[in-house]
Amino acid sequence: MAMLLTGLGLVLVIEGLALALAPSRIEQALDALRAMSAGQRRTLGLATLAAGVAILWALRVFG
Repeated sequence: MAMLLTGLGLVLVIEGLALALAPSRIEQALDALRAMSAGQRRTLGLATLAAGVAILWALRVFG
C-alpha cells in the first residue's frame, strides 16, 4: 500500500510541476490531443501504459 501511495504522490508532484511551470504548454498538449482521433488517443494511451509497465518491470527485475 505504501508503494501505491508513493507512486500516486510522485504522479501528483510531476503533474503539479507541469501545471505550475508551463501552463501554456499544457494547453498546447490538450489542443494536440483534441486534434487526434479517438483511435490515435487510444493507441497513445496503450503505448504509455506499456512503457510504464516496462519501466516497473525493469525496476523490479534489475533494481
